[in-house]
Amino acid sequence: MLEFTEGDVNMRTTLFVDVVLPLAISKTYTYRVPHEWNARVGVGKRVIVQFGKNKVYSAVVYRVTDQAPERYEAKYILDVLDERPIVDPVQLRLWDWIASYYLCTLGEVMQAALPAALKLASETKVIAAHREPVDRSELSDKEFLILDALDISPELKVSDIVKLLGQKTVFPILKKLFDKGLILISEEVMPKYKPKVKLFVHLHEDYADELGLRLLLDSLNNAPKQQDAVLVYIQLRRQQAKVAKADLMEASGCSAATISALVEKGIFVQEEKAVSRLDGEDVEIGGDFTFSAAQSDAFERIKDQFSTKDVVLLHGVTASGKTQVYIRLMEEAVAQGNCVLYLLPEIALTAQITERLRMHFGNKLGVYHSRFSDNERAEVWHKIRNNEYQVVVGARSAVFLPFQALGLVIVDEEHEVSYKQFDPSPRYHARDTAIYLGHIHGANVLLGSATPAIESFYNARAGKYGLVALKERFGNAKLPEIITVNISEESRKGNMFSYFSTTLLQAMEDALGRQQQIILFQNRRGHTPLLQCKTCGYIAKCIHCDVSLTYHKSSGKLHCHYCGFSEDPIQVCPACGSTHIESKGFGTERVEEELQTLLPNARIGRLDLDSTRGKHGFDRVLNAFDEHRYDILVGTQMVAKGLDFGKVSLIGIINADGLINYPDFRAYERAFSLLAQVSGRAGRRNDSGKVIIQSYAPNHRIIQQVIHNDYAEMFMTEVAERKNYAYPPFYRLFKIDVKHKEQQAVHDAAHRLAAVLREGLGPRVYGPEAPLVARVRNYYIYSILLKVERTGTSMVKVKELVKATLLRFEADKLNKGIRVQIDVDPY
Repeated sequence: MLEFTEGDVNMRTTLFVDVVLPLAISKTYTYRVPHEWNARVGVGKRVIVQFGKNKVYSAVVYRVTDQAPERYEAKYILDVLDERPIVDPVQLRLWDWIASYYLCTLGEVMQAALPAALKLASETKVIAAHREPVDRSELSDKEFLILDALDISPELKVSDIVKLLGQKTVFPILKKLFDKGLILISEEVMPKYKPKVKLFVHLHEDYADELGLRLLLDSLNNAPKQQDAVLVYIQLRRQQAKVAKADLMEASGCSAATISALVEKGIFVQEEKAVSRLDGEDVEIGGDFTFSAAQSDAFERIKDQFSTKDVVLLHGVTASGKTQVYIRLMEEAVAQGNCVLYLLPEIALTAQITERLRMHFGNKLGVYHSRFSDNERAEVWHKIRNNEYQVVVGARSAVFLPFQALGLVIVDEEHEVSYKQFDPSPRYHARDTAIYLGHIHGANVLLGSATPAIESFYNARAGKYGLVALKERFGNAKLPEIITVNISEESRKGNMFSYFSTTLLQAMEDALGRQQQIILFQNRRGHTPLLQCKTCGYIAKCIHCDVSLTYHKSSGKLHCHYCGFSEDPIQVCPACGSTHIESKGFGTERVEEELQTLLPNARIGRLDLDSTRGKHGFDRVLNAFDEHRYDILVGTQMVAKGLDFGKVSLIGIINADGLINYPDFRAYERAFSLLAQVSGRAGRRNDSGKVIIQSYAPNHRIIQQVIHNDYAEMFMTEVAERKNYAYPPFYRLFKIDVKHKEQQAVHDAAHRLAAVLREGLGPRVYGPEAPLVARVRNYYIYSILLKVERTGTSMVKVKELVKATLLRFEADKLNKGIRVQIDVDPY
């Protein structure tokens, strides 16, 4: 078979293209190219094709060839969309690797990789752009018709436009309208990055000397509030370089009108300045910083290790200044003409870090994540392809971007489970994908964490990765003091008030008395996780899933956290008719409610999935806490992810046992990581801070290891257990979920599949077993686990065997209606 590039073809050659369709089909599909378009087709370009009876899609050309398909007659492509490829060969190589490694299809990878605005299909929705009226006389008749129809209907499907124009090839027309900014495709409104700004005031230069100041104060004798504001400003100015308007109002007790009056008189000059959310205090953003000795040493050792290792792990304690090390490495890469990818586990963190990076890289910096609109993501895609951005900050989906000269990849907080995509397919891990991305670009990859994943640290200890430690907190900040409280003992002594021990309550009152802030961690959202009948034991459960419903006070309803089902709380037991309904357990809403009773004067905020659902939800809560509009922040694991607040002196972990006792082989590793990361939010400035951990088992080894900040001991213990029980990093895991709406059908199908897998893999096959939640969205689930040793076994052959087995299983009519879902490395 010959493959062609655009320069190789002539108008008489009959060409075919293998294309990737945005569908979960196991192969590429072949189409014929009309002779007149021979010079236009090329690998990585989008072509319009018909697939199935009536569906039309934009597909990506995977290969150009002169070989016709053997088993079917190739249809003609309907059009070529792009003048130049939107996907380059390096990206296609990454797609191939993901499809092969994670046992998914190229179409599923394409769906994850391309912004929706670049994946046109019959069901794609088109809306008019909100902009000034345009001169439609310059539009073609068909463009005019589409805009005219959008004036009548707020949105149209592509299939509607096909009917309107009476032709299948409408995509080129839509592309022209999109390029002109007249239409939006699958638009979800999301504001672009906005820096945090704050108003500062300073005295006019006429009052800079002592004489001018005395005359000023004399002139304000008849305006005592204004005079007080000036006097307080002078006091504040002696303590700090800049005085914020809000701080002056709080310290002087004057109103905004008083400050405005002083500004109008020309006594105060008011300025709006960008400030950093990262520093925990309003520090004006600047591009310069000085390394500590430890940071400088780590920086040099990372560069030295990059000379022999493609991947280096930076193991730095919380608040050690890892971000500053990252920035210096990024500056060097950009100076050499390379691009940089900086991955973060949470979308909210990209907004925080952007402010700091913008000062260093200006308009060379791009941001990319799934909360941007489809059109914003398409715009970032094109700018990276055109090399307009040299530094890209993003969440896991940023690994798919079309980098032109990638020189450095940074994966911050590399241990975070947020890097793993669980649904839908491809179920990739962004950290592992980023390592392969770095490999195919010849780029260096830096993994950073205070609590590295066991696999990453094992690879570093084994010499596969480089390893650099950063053991000191930046600026001589001390690690927090950690105190444990035995809930059982305190309950016996009568020292528990609701969910709070006297130790925690006293520490909270002390912190509030010193005008300090507090973070309370409870890793369960909602108000009450369980409503149970005291008479017969009935528990309110979801009608679609085998899981209890959680009561949310904010909505006044019971909610399922798996499928979204909700209903009114039960007042009478539907099983026995009893009215004795008990609340069991507590979530963040309940903690917030109890605190309002125990500490009525405290201002309390909540940071969880429910309180941050809006577009600005996360930023709204964080900004309020950062500006000290909240004294206490109650949160789930969101509070553990890289947040930095200078006034937080106390961390309270309400109940650590739920983390430790979770039925998962990674429970101890994740409990250590989460507890250590949450603890790291305290005392990140001059004060050491305090952490209080409440638990029924305060002597548990994980809690003791957190207290002593002993990651090495945790690692050694976990590695020994995983070696004994056949878990990563010594074994590779494959989880296969078998689903059906009938329990007996899925039970039988799962056992048939496991039996066939055992024929080829023997004792490496475990199960099938019903998982902890055995029914989700009315589908019953049985799980099969494959444990394959890393040494002495060909993973390629194992994957080929698994794929062939699954194909035969799905082709068998006995398994009709059965869904099979495979997850490689189900972290």
